Amino acid sequence: MQIAVGSGKGGTGKTTISTSLVLSAGTDVQYLDCDVEEPNGHIFLKPELTFSETIVVTVPKLDESRCTACGKCRDICAYNAIAQFGKTVMIFPEMCHSCLGCFRVCEEDALIEDTREIGLLESGMAGPIHFVHGRVRIGEAMGVPLLKAVKQKAEPGKLTIIDAPPGTSCSFVESINDADYVILVTEPTPFGLHDLKLAVTVLKNFNIPGGVIINRSDLGDDGVLRYCESENIPVLLEIPFQRAIAEGYARGINLVETVPELRTIFSDMLTQIAFEVTK
Repeated sequence: MQIAVGSGKGGTGKTTISTSLVLSAGTDVQYLDCDVEEPNGHIFLKPELTFSETIVVTVPKLDESRCTACGKCRDICAYNAIAQFGKTVMIFPEMCHSCLGCFRVCEEDALIEDTREIGLLESGMAGPIHFVHGRVRIGEAMGVPLLKAVKQKAEPGKLTIIDAPPGTSCSFVESINDADYVILVTEPTPFGLHDLKLAVTVLKNFNIPGGVIINRSDLGDDGVLRYCESENIPVLLEIPFQRAIAEGYARGINLVETVPELRTIFSDMLTQIAFEVTK
């Protein structure tokens, strides 16, 4: 079973919840940090990383001796990674999304497959937990291929907790598109409610079941609760603000270590989600 943890907006406690879940699951569990632009699950799980791999994508390189400047590669590129000025063709690898369309339309075989580094994948063990995360290259605008590489490291037959990136962009969609269940972590504020609605829309479009955890539940209003009730979305847990939790987070101490009684609650939550998914 794959459970993704998303958040709509950033800063709601998504990594706090995802690492708490994996620590409460016992053995035979794996954690995939798909927030490749800002991975921080390692701060709380403290894995011993034993494997690293540079991830690259395919980009075109021009063979000027074969190019006829027909303009077909420029015309098919939706990301303006290929420009043409008269008979001069220019390729901007940093803008290429590796769709490979340019290779298909070039009748002169004037494009050569080259590669561009986008980031680093690392994996290891955090006690009994199989840990994988990606670190996108500084300045890199395209993290989805690295995110896909992280997901491909998932071992079949294990409970998998996916720490999805914030927001509802391509990275979030790629993180959850084959999940069995998605937990959305939010906060009881107008901003939190706004982005929660966006994330719920994504889940509905993909027909993925999900529930909501409200973090810092006693600091805002009841808008999130009323929305979840109106949309028949289960509220899995409400976590009130505690200074001890915030202090522990600042020191890299996980939620279930600061508040040990939550470990049983998260374990029971995983059992209930498994029941809902398989019934």
